[in-house]
Amino acid sequence: MKAILFFLTLAGAGWGIWWKIDGRVKEGEKATGERVAAVEAKAEKALAELAAHRLHTAETYITKAGMREATESIMEAISGVKHAVDNMTARVDRIVENQPRRATRGG
Repeated sequence: MKAILFFLTLAGAGWGIWWKIDGRVKEGEKATGERVAAVEAKAEKALAELAAHRLHTAETYITKAGMREATESIMEAISGVKHAVDNMTARVDRIVENQPRRATRGG
């Protein structure tokens, strides 16, 4: 009888310890699940913000190829203006050269 009582006490103590451990494991799993859900929500938010930033960057900023094309276009326009100014200078020179010279009175 004492042996049976000893084993029942031992089994009860083991079951009690197991019950406490199992409760803590379940609490840990619940807390971990909540943390994982929070981290997943943050990750999804970060991905959405990154996608929005990529879209903003693509809409706002120019690519290297686009910059090169724009620079070439601007340089061609500047070259055209330079050519027009050079022609204007030549025209003014011709106008001044073709004016009749005024006779100066000698004193």
